[in-house]
Amino acid sequence: MKVTEVTEIPEAPPEVQETSGAPEAPEAPEAPVVPVVPVVPVVPEPQALPRVRRRGRTTLLIATAAVLGVVAGTCVGYLIQADREPTELPSLSQPSLPQAKGKGPEPLSAAQDRRVKTDGDLRKLLVERPSGTRDITSTEGVDGWLGLDAYAEGYAEPATAYSTLIDQEFRRVAVTAWRTGSTQSVVIRLVQYRQEESLAARERVADEQYGEAEYDTDSWSVPGTGDGMAYVRKQPENKAGYLPMYTAEAHAWRGDIAMQIFVSDTRPVAKAKIMSLAERQMERL
Repeated sequence: MKVTEVTEIPEAPPEVQETSGAPEAPEAPEAPVVPVVPVVPVVPEPQALPRVRRRGRTTLLIATAAVLGVVAGTCVGYLIQADREPTELPSLSQPSLPQAKGKGPEPLSAAQDRRVKTDGDLRKLLVERPSGTRDITSTEGVDGWLGLDAYAEGYAEPATAYSTLIDQEFRRVAVTAWRTGSTQSVVIRLVQYRQEESLAARERVADEQYGEAEYDTDSWSVPGTGDGMAYVRKQPENKAGYLPMYTAEAHAWRGDIAMQIFVSDTRPVAKAKIMSLAERQMERL
């Protein structure tokens, strides 16, 4: 913007009047007025921003083309191979194995092969009922066998026990029971498992032994069983309408069979009683 400078013209001095006396000093001329020129800031012109190039579309097209190329190549290769005649595979080279001379080892007898004994009639492995006692096996099972349902009912939580036994590959239970006099009863069970996934017999014995730790008992190791244990509870079980009942138990395992022995009496059960039963039963296994 062009600015026109304006200069103020000073007024003419007044005429000098004649006066008597000394002449007056002339007045000093006023300073000229300098005009104010406004300062206009200079704003630089905005520069154009660079264009940003998008890459997603091109990358996607390349990836799609690559996938289509692989698929097309696979289809073409399959069609070519399908039209060809099949070729025979080369024979497998295997050196001939020398045959052993003489007779092979004799198979184990039934007395030596424990598997033959345990896969047979499991009831035959139970200790024999002492003479002079009364058989009460029918109260524990049917014809010496105890089903899964009846066996699970013997636990505090039958539904949980049933599910656990299924997971542990329960197979069967052979049982015998008798009563001595009018107060003492003995129950012996041989619980067999399939043991395709785990050592269920050992796990069942460990669970029973862990449960006995909750009671005040005297306990002893059963000889020849490794970790087999016998327990005699010091305090009787009291139930309304019944006499106080003392109990003793023994738990051990061998192979796929878990042994369980229960003795109950209105008098404390002697150590010799439970230990004798446990040792005799384990010898038969």
